[in-house]
Amino acid sequence: MTLVIAHRGASGRFPENTVAAFRAARDLGADWVELDVRRTADGGLAVHHDAHLADGRTIVEVAASDLPADVPDLVTALDACEPLGVNVEIKNLPGDPDFDPTCAIVDGVVAAVGARAQPILVSSFHSETLDRMRDLEPSIATALVTFALHDVARTVDAVAAAGHAALNPYDAPVDAALVAACHDLGLAVNVWTVDDPGRIAELVALGVDGIVTNVPDVAREVLRTLA
Repeated sequence: MTLVIAHRGASGRFPENTVAAFRAARDLGADWVELDVRRTADGGLAVHHDAHLADGRTIVEVAASDLPADVPDLVTALDACEPLGVNVEIKNLPGDPDFDPTCAIVDGVVAAVGARAQPILVSSFHSETLDRMRDLEPSIATALVTFALHDVARTVDAVAAAGHAALNPYDAPVDAALVAACHDLGLAVNVWTVDDPGRIAELVALGVDGIVTNVPDVAREVLRTLA
């Protein structure tokens, strides 16, 4: 069964990565929520997609206590998502102002999610960040996020060999061959970010495991019509 994963919460109706968006995702029929986390100046975990706040400040230079009221910390966000599963995407990429090659943000994420009852998947574009997660707490499921896929077989093999539970690919390159390659190695496929009902139906027919969408109510209705 394909899961509906609300992208940054129900971001089609509410500001993304906010408590309101997370609570609405549950009400609009999502099974899971996807959210983003970045580190603050004092090692806090801000739930925010971009490295900079709306006022221009860089999150890594701001103390957690000085974040705007609409930017929750990770624990607050997870609480707002309960009882839904949560895909926590760690933002830690070379070139970002908050990039940390030691991947120390993982320690905080492990502390925040390790004892929770709700299902958790930790994802990232940065494979070294995921390696640290697997070293620190291998019981927490992980997923590599990808954009372009130049060599599907090689990527899928590497993801499986690293011990990840899933591949989270961008929508465009997803086809039957990619889904089959992942499933053959026991990997789930969670596709981002898909709002078009026709494409959602195509992905369900391909057998993807999750669809990340800004409009969970639309995705839920498509799934109802296909049931």
